[in-house]
Amino acid sequence: MLHVVNTIYYLKKLMLTLEKLLSESHAETSFAAGVQRVLDCSLFAARLLAKDALILDDLLENHAKTYLTADMQDFLNAAKIIDEVSLKKALRQLRQRVILRLMYRDLNGLADLVEVMQTTTSLAEIAIQSAVKFNSEWLHVDKDVPCSFVVVGMGKLGGAELNVSSDVDLIFAFDTDKNWSEDLSEQDFYNQLGKKVIAALNEVTEDGFVFRVDMRLRPFGNEGVLVPNLDALEDYYQNNGREWERYAWIKGRVITGSQLGVDKHLKPFVFRKYLDYGAINSMRELKLQIHRDVNIKGKHDDIKLGRGGIREIEFIAQVFQLIRGGQDASLQIKSTLQVLKLLKNKGLLSEKTVSELTQAYVFLRNLEHRLMYVDDAQTQDLPKTDEAKARIAKAMNYEGWPAFLAQLNLHRKHVQAHFDATFNEQAQPENLSATSATAPWFDAVWQGTLTNVQATGLEPPNASLQALSNAGYSDASQTLQQLQMLRNSSRYQRLPELSRQRFDTLMPLVIKQASLETNADAALLRTINLLENICRRASYLALLAEFPQALHLVIQLCAASPWLAQYLAAHPILLDELLDTQNLYAAPDFAAMKQTLTQKMAELAGDSEAQMNAMRHFKHAAIMRFAAQDLIVKAGAGKLPLETLSDYLTALADIILQVSLPTIWQGLSFKHSAEPQFAVIGYGKLGSKELGYVSDLDIIFLYDDTNENASEIYSRFAQRISSWFNTLTSAGLLYETDLQLRPDGNSGLLVSSVVAFREYQLHKAWAWEHQALTRARFVAGDASIGKAFEQIRIEVLTQTRDVQKLKTEVINMREKMHLSQKSGAQSFEAGMFDIKHSVGGIIDIEFLVQYLVLIHAHQYPQLIKNIGNIALLKRLGALQMIDLDLAEKTAIAYREYRRMQHTLKLQGATHMRVEMGAVSEHENAVKALWNQVFAD
Repeated sequence: MLHVVNTIYYLKKLMLTLEKLLSESHAETSFAAGVQRVLDCSLFAARLLAKDALILDDLLENHAKTYLTADMQDFLNAAKIIDEVSLKKALRQLRQRVILRLMYRDLNGLADLVEVMQTTTSLAEIAIQSAVKFNSEWLHVDKDVPCSFVVVGMGKLGGAELNVSSDVDLIFAFDTDKNWSEDLSEQDFYNQLGKKVIAALNEVTEDGFVFRVDMRLRPFGNEGVLVPNLDALEDYYQNNGREWERYAWIKGRVITGSQLGVDKHLKPFVFRKYLDYGAINSMRELKLQIHRDVNIKGKHDDIKLGRGGIREIEFIAQVFQLIRGGQDASLQIKSTLQVLKLLKNKGLLSEKTVSELTQAYVFLRNLEHRLMYVDDAQTQDLPKTDEAKARIAKAMNYEGWPAFLAQLNLHRKHVQAHFDATFNEQAQPENLSATSATAPWFDAVWQGTLTNVQATGLEPPNASLQALSNAGYSDASQTLQQLQMLRNSSRYQRLPELSRQRFDTLMPLVIKQASLETNADAALLRTINLLENICRRASYLALLAEFPQALHLVIQLCAASPWLAQYLAAHPILLDELLDTQNLYAAPDFAAMKQTLTQKMAELAGDSEAQMNAMRHFKHAAIMRFAAQDLIVKAGAGKLPLETLSDYLTALADIILQVSLPTIWQGLSFKHSAEPQFAVIGYGKLGSKELGYVSDLDIIFLYDDTNENASEIYSRFAQRISSWFNTLTSAGLLYETDLQLRPDGNSGLLVSSVVAFREYQLHKAWAWEHQALTRARFVAGDASIGKAFEQIRIEVLTQTRDVQKLKTEVINMREKMHLSQKSGAQSFEAGMFDIKHSVGGIIDIEFLVQYLVLIHAHQYPQLIKNIGNIALLKRLGALQMIDLDLAEKTAIAYREYRRMQHTLKLQGATHMRVEMGAVSEHENAVKALWNQVFAD
């Protein structure tokens, strides 16, 4: 009752003061209307204005301006702060002016949400910094020993998203100084300092408070030391840190002290080095706990903690940060709105999802502030009385409560739907009820407990065998044995309890899904091998348990290719690529991919090992996407055509070479210029854009630099490039490179000048080197050198040649290769055809095309263009240099040979051989063309 009487008194006094002020200052009517709107929406504002006439003067003069940090500092500088009392008074008076101006600007449409949050955050920062500075100087006797007090802002303070009437969640720490010499111990000094800082902000005086201070997030909560040292802080989180503390520390930001020191101690705890999908379940459990508290306390109208509220938006943003922040440092940012925008840009959330979440966040945070404006209370509860509802509806610019509530419910509905989708709330995969209802024996077979006669009509032990056979497993006995061996294996038995639970969740799903594949036994065995390889990483098990669609895709890929199953096992981080099926099946944007890789290399500048691993991850991820398109028939689209796949793989290699050169060059201590005058030339399958999944790169290096040390510098550069590509790191191999096609082969220099290369090609090169030149192209580096190379290539290829001499050299080289192959370790088996090396195979086709280009290019420059063997065969036929029908049949043979090679490699074959009968038609076509071209 007294509160109401005081408010009425303040309002009457205010109206008299305002009327007098306006008449004296001739202020614009709009300002008066603006003040009236603030009074209609905030009893707290009425009390402030009525209590202090000067605050209205300040508002009148400055209401059109944002309250900047510099303005806050000027106010404190002008205040006479001589003791704790005057410090507290100055900070509280500053807060009154800042909050009043914010209310005026916000409620009258002069400030947006970002300004409100940033201004309130700046107020908290300057208040904390001023309190630390004053009290540390007042307590600190020995000025030669620096004060290393650290204040970390958590929650919305850390994210620069502070509420106008919020707690500030703080954690204090200090960095131990061995030179500390005061009588008071460091620990006691910093504890005292911490208490005084809290009092300066939190204590309620006649001027109110600055910010309520919450210290419960510190190690061991209220039972813990108020100000631990940084080493103790690190020790706590390493040994006792819980998942919810990782979540809290995402927004941890140093307000005073060393950010580097805190990052060093805390980042490894918050952001795992691997993709941490276990965070999903941890945050789901945290949210469930919040829901229980909401239900117990009846706080369903809490717009922060209730369903579809602010906390759910924050959880959506922060679960991606916890999962990926250790791998992608760009996600280690604090602001919720910025994180959402970044997730959209990275394709991790759809544009529609981010738009709806952003709109909801702005709406809910604006509503939160208006609830707090009413009486400067920390509340997120919707009002209960009609009068209070009308006040909030007006503050939110709605004509009445029903219209406002309809919009609020729409936003909450959107948030709840996106939250449930992100956290798989509708169908948590770790609940096996759906699987068990369809076929209860899947779980029982894995657990070894199938005794239900009704399931199979048989008594054990034959029940499991019959169940597997009925499901589609052709060798049920072998399959059951593999399952039993896995369950009894030491690797499975030694798994931590949570990992074993997840494994037990996955296996019934794996047995069921693998049974749907045409090669069910192989699909299951390969998937089991993959799971065995990744099971020690709980995060990967969590990923597959959380996203059953990813598990299904893994099984499909394992069924399609043992090579790809092994590839996944070697690089399990690629499982993450299977989650975004929209991008997984989309045509690659190579320009965007190059930009992404370039940016990643820039972020990791100075750490060559991290750059090498990041580049390998980039390559592996791209290959996984290509493989999914290659092997999985998606509704409405067939598998990826072979030529398209080769184009993709070649473009990927081009990007990696193009980004590698400047990245490696910048890390060299011996470089003599900002940019290298250096180029990479691609030969073989790289040059002809016919790369496969495991192709190596045939390359040579050219330079054009007048520096006297150029040869030595670029030789060392080339060695570094070779090492960069061929070194086996924790992320695997980038590419194997083959440099044998350089001038003089392995006995020649690692790099050649453009001049020396031209001289060699015109006067010293063998015929087979000119053959190789037909497939060569500039790939990366200095474009002017690439242009010079192409001119040399044209000059060499358009020479008039002695046809008989060239024919003899080509035939001799082909026979030499054939004899070498027959006598080598890969000699031909009876009845088998080696797709590449046998007579009538790939090498014969390539030799034919290369020979024809070399003898006719001087007359037909259209043959010089590097368009691939199939297109060149058709062009040669059209020009009537060879029989058109044979040209077409040989082109078909070449395509089919490459398809067979590709299929065999995906099936894990070490030799590219098929039965003679499978290729006799193609073999005969190639032989016929060979005999026609080399008739005599």
